[in-house]
Amino acid sequence: MELRQLEHFIAVAEEQHFTRAAERVAVSQSGLSASIRSLEQELKTPLFSRTTRTVRLTEAGRALLVEAERTLAGARAARDAVDAVRGLLRGTLTVGVEQCVAGVRVPQLLAAFHRTHPQMEIRLRQEGTTSLVNGVAGGRLDVAFAAAVSAAEWRGELIPLARERMVVLCAPGHRFARAADGVVWDELTGESFIDFHPDWGPRRAADEAFTTARVRRTVGLEVTDVHSLLELVHEGLGIAVVPHHFSRKPEALGLVAVELDGPEQPYYESVAVLPAAGAMSPGARALMALVRGDAHGDIPSDAGR
Repeated sequence: MELRQLEHFIAVAEEQHFTRAAERVAVSQSGLSASIRSLEQELKTPLFSRTTRTVRLTEAGRALLVEAERTLAGARAARDAVDAVRGLLRGTLTVGVEQCVAGVRVPQLLAAFHRTHPQMEIRLRQEGTTSLVNGVAGGRLDVAFAAAVSAAEWRGELIPLARERMVVLCAPGHRFARAADGVVWDELTGESFIDFHPDWGPRRAADEAFTTARVRRTVGLEVTDVHSLLELVHEGLGIAVVPHHFSRKPEALGLVAVELDGPEQPYYESVAVLPAAGAMSPGARALMALVRGDAHGDIPSDAGR
């Protein structure tokens, strides 16, 4: 079993398509198919269930995927460690991020990293919090910027980035827009809500807040990006409970942010998710030095945006 075979296997597993996977790893489709067949013959079991339209992992394939990602991450870490000893920082830095995560301006951060370490390839993956945590755990990601997670969800290192209150966002014609003193939790009962997929950080924070306040709600309109959420609120199709910085986005102009009044104040927190210190890649260490402002100047935070 060769590392290249594992790279081919992971590409097919993620793309769920042999042609796209072949383009991704820059080999011919016949060469990729031969590589997968050789791997299946060596393991004596099919790794994919193939039809004319779909490519899906078998149970054996799912088991291999976890170990394949960990093996390739280990190989990358070994190469990076040797380069770091030689005073070089090369290889690949794979960063995961939630959409509109607070506390760090990812484009500026990656640009600063690229200027400092131009020989490193940067890869960016935008996913939900649970997927990001699993990605760091499996070695697929070097570092992730996500919503806060519990100690039960992650036993590696967590670096706090930002903490801000959540607010009710509504259209100017909504009755809450005139609530100068804020709204209380019971007033939210029966409202139509717009929110993100359950794995996104703001949704997790909102769900937890409603559970704590013992107020039931139904999310009728579920989206995966902040711009769609703001457009739907603009159209008066519902209200949203979101981190306060969402209300200061240009697309939110004209919407009204209303405070939640009561003892149960909801907060949204963001963190950097890292493996244990001993398992952190040299690239991740260099990136976090920029986040902390320890090297090459401060990187402006995004907590107020």
